[in-house]
Amino acid sequence: MKKQAPNYIPAIILIVAVIAVTAVCGYFAFRPEKDVIQGQADVTEYRVSSKVPARVAHILVEEGQFVHAGDTLALLEAPEVDAKLVQAKSAEAAAAAQSRKADKGAREEQIRGAYEMWQKAVAGREVMEKSYARVKRLFDEGVATAQKLDEMTAQRDAAIATERAAKSQYDLAKNGAQIEDKQAAAALVHRASGAISEVKSYQKEMVLVAQLDGEVTNIYPSVGELVGSGAPIMSVALMDKMWVNFNVREDQLQGFKKDSVVTAFVPALNNQEVRLRVTNLKDVGSYAVWRATKAMGGYDLKTFAVKAVPVSKIKDFRPGMTVVLDTRR
Repeated sequence: MKKQAPNYIPAIILIVAVIAVTAVCGYFAFRPEKDVIQGQADVTEYRVSSKVPARVAHILVEEGQFVHAGDTLALLEAPEVDAKLVQAKSAEAAAAAQSRKADKGAREEQIRGAYEMWQKAVAGREVMEKSYARVKRLFDEGVATAQKLDEMTAQRDAAIATERAAKSQYDLAKNGAQIEDKQAAAALVHRASGAISEVKSYQKEMVLVAQLDGEVTNIYPSVGELVGSGAPIMSVALMDKMWVNFNVREDQLQGFKKDSVVTAFVPALNNQEVRLRVTNLKDVGSYAVWRATKAMGGYDLKTFAVKAVPVSKIKDFRPGMTVVLDTRR
């Protein structure tokens, strides 16, 4: 009886099927993952602070509250500023008194006294001139000596000089202070007024108001705490100026031209699709390398910060939300 040859076809089919299944599983298991670029929503903020050290007296808003430009946010207190205002007003009063004194000149009694001294000097000069005339006549007649004439001449000249000096003192008292003194006194008044204005500007800093419409995101000190000059009291977010920042590898920048529009989705908004306009691309530095030369056997790939703003307002869009963009969209 002839022996039947073994049938290898089922075994071959089985092996081929196993190899095919293994290949398919390996393909799905080891294929490159889909590249996903993830960004984060951010917002422009401004910080509210005071120019002078003070204590927080009242905070009139809460975190999350929307405020309008001009709304009062907090009240500070600084007794030192009030004391400075009293000092400045006192300095202004003293400077004003000095200015009035310079403008008015000498007192009436001083002017009258200077006038009397001048008249006395005039009388003395007239007496000396008469005496000089008599001695001169006697000298011409040969009665008086030359020495007597010289003595009388010196006395007459001294009397004339005394009269001139007295007249100068009278003019000085009558005309008042020099123009330079008046200008200096007026400058002191302006300086004191400037000091008052400066202190009043500091007093205005005790009332902190919102400069622009926005939402209060953070309040830093508590009521009763001391804050330094320029220290932030709170932050206000401009909710109409939101933007998204993506970190994009440079080999994926083809779709991120400036002013180009990209499509993304927001997981926090039920994967709502949003459109963003690219406004800026910036190299984040050589320290942010995604792929190194040794790992790829090629060249380094740097990271770029891509800033994009919503094309239209997105309802319920908040800072910090994740925004996802698929590079194979």
